[in-house]
Amino acid sequence: MTTRDGDAFAGHDSVFYCVNMSLLTLSGISKKFDNGTQAIARLDLDVADGEFLSLVGPSGCGKSTALRIIAGLLTPETGMVTFAEPKPPIGFVFQEPTLMPWATALSNARLPLDLNGHHRGEANDRAARALARVGLAGFEKAYPRELSGGMKMRVSIARAIAAEPKLLLMDEPFAALDELTRQALNDDLLKLKREDALTVIFVTHSVYESTYLSSRVVVMTPRPGRVAADLALNPPAERDESYRLSPQFTGDAGRVSVALKSAMAAA
Repeated sequence: MTTRDGDAFAGHDSVFYCVNMSLLTLSGISKKFDNGTQAIARLDLDVADGEFLSLVGPSGCGKSTALRIIAGLLTPETGMVTFAEPKPPIGFVFQEPTLMPWATALSNARLPLDLNGHHRGEANDRAARALARVGLAGFEKAYPRELSGGMKMRVSIARAIAAEPKLLLMDEPFAALDELTRQALNDDLLKLKREDALTVIFVTHSVYESTYLSSRVVVMTPRPGRVAADLALNPPAERDESYRLSPQFTGDAGRVSVALKSAMAAA
């Protein structure tokens, strides 16, 4: 899914998008659902251009809610979402691939381009290139029922990058996959991030995944979600299995784990 809305945000009159020097800032964001659940309370978060930021925290702490507010899919009760000018095009990868079962991989990857009115020939070319970039060249005519779980998620990622976003939001996209597939997709994601100069906000429950992928990890409190810890990491630009075994990775993962445990204990 891709959105490229203007700066004006239709919703509660205390919430709007405006110009900001950072790529993205959330200021005092709160969200309560109709059932009375307070998902987020006064969440403050600043995201720099080009960083890979992971949000970690216990289930129900508002990580996914924060992503949907950034994307404009949910309206917060209070607070302000500010973007740089011009607002970057946004791609969204959900926890489930959410593919159309009656459509081929190419048609699924082409969907945001179709919705934005691109010429069919150009849309097909861009969707095919996106599939090739995620390792699915030759699978353009395959239907979701013919694909493994990892391949379906690759189609979902191709769908997001086909529209050439600058900000990529990812909501636990690899949670249901086996460890080897998950690690392979982590590596592919980092390559896409480098090649396209993407800014990525990634939601995960995994301390190790967040440490491997991120230049920064934000730990959230149990519901209602706030920032409990903001940890800057300095991983190498290119990572592989040797990095997962390195003292640097072990130390950083330990820092994230301690911060997460502290946040839960304080609550």
